[in-house]
Amino acid sequence: MNLSFDDERPIFIQLAEQLEDAILSGAFPEETQIPSTTEISVGFKINPATALKGINMLVDSGVVYKKRGVGMFVAAGAVKKLFEKRKQEFSDKYISTLITEAKRLNLTKEDIFSMIERGFGE
Repeated sequence: MNLSFDDERPIFIQLAEQLEDAILSGAFPEETQIPSTTEISVGFKINPATALKGINMLVDSGVVYKKRGVGMFVAAGAVKKLFEKRKQEFSDKYISTLITEAKRLNLTKEDIFSMIERGFGE
């Protein structure tokens, strides 16, 4: 995982996103344990409360669950849930903006498709 203290976003959000990335990449498969808040706080030299806040974001979204006395685990179905979340975020952040700008420039769907195809060809 790679936390950047130069990033303007709060560290706990960066941590949650890095854990999500690790889950999506298969580094932490479903039903396996993730590092503890202590391991994370020591490893990244961050406050344990910050680490807990990042992990709690994942608990609140149903991606991670706690086994009392054992630790935190990736929930069954977490990959699908994260994929759907990221897909929606991608649409909201990029596609909506693209369509708005395309309309301002009077670009057609075909123009946009052609640009995308060129981009994938590079």
